[in-house]
Amino acid sequence: MESGWPESLIRDVPDFPTEGIVFKDITPLLDDGDALRWAADELADRFSGTSVDRVVGVEARGFILGAAVAYRLGCGFVPFRKPGKLPYCTRSVDYQLEYGTASLEAHTDALAAGQRVLVVDDVLATGGTAAAAVELVNAGGAEVTGVGFLIELGFLEGREKIKVGADCPVISLFCFGGDE
Repeated sequence: MESGWPESLIRDVPDFPTEGIVFKDITPLLDDGDALRWAADELADRFSGTSVDRVVGVEARGFILGAAVAYRLGCGFVPFRKPGKLPYCTRSVDYQLEYGTASLEAHTDALAAGQRVLVVDDVLATGGTAAAAVELVNAGGAEVTGVGFLIELGFLEGREKIKVGADCPVISLFCFGGDE
């Protein structure tokens, strides 16, 4: 792998979605077939020794990575969506974003008691979305066995909000502004 690749395909977009936020845009990485394959393979490989029955992908970019990881691991995929997007009975969790509030929903029958779940999303920022996803998995009676991200904004210390067991790996492929 050449130096800086595929990290060089992640671009900064200042003041998006609100002033003062520097958005990490992964669209160029997704547009590069080799980089997308690398990211999906790398996330799947990091959890290949973990027992996983389902992969949860968090709307919206977490769907892209999560579905690819589920495919690689040979297990099912469960989308966690914004309110009003799922057609069946849902349960939801409200949480704080770095620039507002939001909710995540899942079908009430999406996860079964005892299933082992890997949560995948694109970015770990303040940790609100990831913490909500973990809470939603637990509300379904399933168990989080890993949490994976493409990017972590380490300076925001979002990892501290993710409440999982000590033996549950939380990994990021790239960390910006932190010790990881």
